[in-house]
Amino acid sequence: MSQPDGGTFDVVILGAGSGGYAAALRAAQLDLSVALIDKAELGGTCLHRGCIPTKALLHAAEVADQTRESEQFGVKADLVGIDMAGVNAYKDGVVARLYKGLQGLLKQPKITVVQGAGKLVAKDAVEVDGKRYVGRNVVLASGSYSRSLPGLEVDGKRVITSDHALKLDHVPSSAIVLGGGVIGCEFASVWRSFGADVTILEALPRLVAAEDEEISKAVERAFRKRKINFKVGKPFEKVELTDNGVRATIQGGETVEAEILLVAVGRGPTTKDLGYEEQGVTLDRGFVITNERLHTGVGNIYAVGDIVPGLQLAHRGFQQGIFVAEEIAGLNPAVIDEAGIPRVTYSDPEVASVGLTEAKAKEQYGADKVSTYNYNLGGNGKSQILKTAGFIKLVRVEDGPVVGVHMVGARVGELIGEAQLIYNWEAYPAEVAQLVHAHPTQNEALGEAHLALAGKPLHAHA
Repeated sequence: MSQPDGGTFDVVILGAGSGGYAAALRAAQLDLSVALIDKAELGGTCLHRGCIPTKALLHAAEVADQTRESEQFGVKADLVGIDMAGVNAYKDGVVARLYKGLQGLLKQPKITVVQGAGKLVAKDAVEVDGKRYVGRNVVLASGSYSRSLPGLEVDGKRVITSDHALKLDHVPSSAIVLGGGVIGCEFASVWRSFGADVTILEALPRLVAAEDEEISKAVERAFRKRKINFKVGKPFEKVELTDNGVRATIQGGETVEAEILLVAVGRGPTTKDLGYEEQGVTLDRGFVITNERLHTGVGNIYAVGDIVPGLQLAHRGFQQGIFVAEEIAGLNPAVIDEAGIPRVTYSDPEVASVGLTEAKAKEQYGADKVSTYNYNLGGNGKSQILKTAGFIKLVRVEDGPVVGVHMVGARVGELIGEAQLIYNWEAYPAEVAQLVHAHPTQNEALGEAHLALAGKPLHAHA
């Protein structure tokens, strides 16, 4: 029996998160017809269950801390409490406004938005509710889900994922955060600011283990000061429900008890039962394998975002979406350098980095060819005003460009824009030292660090 026709398009996109909707918008700009298919809301995890709502919570947490600590700035204020209904209303309001804006952007003649669960049923077709949408090109952008561990049952009440954590109607008195990566550190930071007792359990030897080792140590120091407990280097073994909450056991038999346990062990690719393998697309542990041009090697099928091995970041998916649309349109865009994608952890303190860690740079170029410089934010006027501690670490190749910028401290996420230009444009320290940085800004710290690396430190010792 032939399938009812949903139409034929230049591009059929399965998934309307950051990667999918960016591909749709850029393809439409390039005069290509698009079918954009998603079973949930436009905007995907990032807008509804990830980047945006978590950062809204983190801002509320910052306001709580500033109120609690206001006296050190000569302002007398009392933190009466955290109204989670009010916090959630603020968070949901931000999401709703952005969602409405995105819906408006995607309402255009070249884009057909299809609501429903899609499945790849041919090398050039996605089926939704019995209707077949044929694409001269197909883009797989089905995103990711909150992973758990074998034998760890998420019940949504005491053992929760970040999806549940974003909907909590109260501040837990205590929480265990399983996983000390970006998501774990951000939620630990929020809950501590809201007044909860928090313990992070991490199997790897340090928190934010993907970052430069010195950055990890700085985060751990700051967390100790904030009385955020953490246990690293000991894998999780089991969790049991107790009368009042949960009890987690880690390697060696040590136990921790709390009201809730957040599973923050990373995100898995959403590729199961979507017909990818049946059409010949190669999967590795659920991830879609592509070449550097994001082509799957099957027909005209491309993949973008969290289902492609690498950093699971919204802005990576977004850039890949643009890249694939331009590739399909024949513009031959430059391949995306994965190391050139900026990374930010929005905890207190913030962590922001781009390029290679010191260890990776030494591995790639040889230990004798790599030098580093740490500029302490203690020497930066704006950081003193903000009363923040931290540093900027530069990694460079001998007589060559800066290949890594690593930052820790309040608001350093806002400095990553210049840092990623420095890395991606292969700037030499002397070139950055010529640029004038406004005073007093934290941005000056980047300038000072490069002055020092160029051999002319002014507010720092070489």
